[in-house]
Amino acid sequence: MTSLRARRFKRLHEQILLSRWFALIVGWLFSVAMPAGVYWGLDVLQKPNAGQQAALIATTIAFFLSHFGAKSLLSSYPGGRSQALITVQILIIYGILVIGALLLRIQVSRVLLMSSGVAALVWFHIEYITTRAYFRPKFAVITGGFANEVLALSDCDARQISNLDLNGIRYDGIVADFEVIGPEEERFLTRCALANVPVYNAKTIYESLTGRVKIDKMSENNIGSLLPSQTYEFIKAAVDWFIVVISLPIVIPFGLFTALIICMESPGPPIYSQVRIGRGNKPFTIFKFRSMRFDKQVVEQFAGEEDPRITRVGAVIRKLRIDELPQFINVLKGEMSLIGPRPEQPSFVAKFDEKIPFYSYRHVVKPGITGWAQVRHGYAADSEETRIKIEHDFYYIKHCSLALDFLIVFLTIRTMLSGFGAR
Repeated sequence: MTSLRARRFKRLHEQILLSRWFALIVGWLFSVAMPAGVYWGLDVLQKPNAGQQAALIATTIAFFLSHFGAKSLLSSYPGGRSQALITVQILIIYGILVIGALLLRIQVSRVLLMSSGVAALVWFHIEYITTRAYFRPKFAVITGGFANEVLALSDCDARQISNLDLNGIRYDGIVADFEVIGPEEERFLTRCALANVPVYNAKTIYESLTGRVKIDKMSENNIGSLLPSQTYEFIKAAVDWFIVVISLPIVIPFGLFTALIICMESPGPPIYSQVRIGRGNKPFTIFKFRSMRFDKQVVEQFAGEEDPRITRVGAVIRKLRIDELPQFINVLKGEMSLIGPRPEQPSFVAKFDEKIPFYSYRHVVKPGITGWAQVRHGYAADSEETRIKIEHDFYYIKHCSLALDFLIVFLTIRTMLSGFGAR
C-alpha cells in the first residue's frame, strides 16, 4: 500500500507554485506594485507620499478581496470556477473602490485605481487558465450503486479502479457508494484513510460537483433536515427589503421607460399579473413586464426559445431579466425574495406534483426573482428538465446561506450578460 502515500501536489515545487502565498505575492506584484511603479516610478514602493500610500493601501485591499472572494467563495460551490465570474467580481470590487473614493473625496489617483483593476483582471485570468487543469478534481472510483453516476460527470477526472489498487497514481480522493460496498472494499477504504487519502461518499461528491440533490427516493435525503434556519431567513428578508428600497430611485424611472416602449410596440397593458404558487403551496399574484403579445385567451404553456409570441422589446427585456423588475412589489409584500426557487403556475404545479416525487417541497422557502436553478440550468421545457431544476432547488434549500446567495448574484449578472436560459 505504499502507493497510497503519493498524494497529489505534495512535491515541494507543487506546494510552492500552487500555494496561496505564491498566488498572493505574485498577484500583488502584478496587480498593485507594477501599475504603481509604471505610473509613479519604482521609488514609490520605498518612499510613498501620503496620497501614494493611500492608493497602494486601497488597491491592495481590492486585490486581497478579489483573491479571497475567488478562492474562498466562488470555488465553494458548483459553477464557481468561471472566467465570467472572475470578470464580474473584479469589476464590482474595483468599481466600488472608485465610486467610494469619489463619494468620500479620498485623494487617490483614479487612473491608478483603474489601471490596477485592469492588471488584476489580467492576472486572475492568467492564474485561472494556468491552474484550472491542476485544480480539476481527480478521483479513484469504486464502481457500484451511485458511484457510477460520478464516473459520468464531466466536471472531474473520475477513474474506475480495479483490484482495489491505486497503482501509484495520485488522486484527490477515493469515491464509493457506502451503501453497496462489501467488506473487502471497506478494508481498502480504511487503509486509504489511514494513508491520508480522503474517502468520499459518492452522493456527497455528486452533489458538490453538480449543485443538485437527488430526489428519486425519500431515503436519499432526510427532507426535514433541509429546512433553512430562521435566523438566515430573517436576515435574508431584511436584506431583500433594504436592497429593494435603496434601488427604487433607479428602478422606478427605468421601469416607467420600459413600460413606455412596451406600449409603443404593441397594444395592451405594459404589466401583466398571473397567479403563481408560493411558500407553503399558497397562491399569490406575480407581476411582470409584458414581453409577449397581449392575449387574454392564451393557454398556459412553456415559452420556447423561438416563441413567435415574444415581441422585439420582449426579447431584450427577457434576455436581460428586466421583465422581472415589477416583482419588487412582491418582495415588499413578503410574497417573494430576491433569491429563491422560481414560482410556477398552479396548473404546472399540479402536473409536476403528480409526476415528480416531493415536487412541492420546493415551496418550503419563498420563491425568488432569481435562483440557483435559473443560473445553473435555465428554463425548463418538459418534465425531465423540470426534475433537474428541482434537484437544483433542493440543493439551494439544503445549502442556503448568504454566501450562496452572494454567488447567485454574481451568476445572475453573468446570466444577464450572456442571455443564458432566456426564453
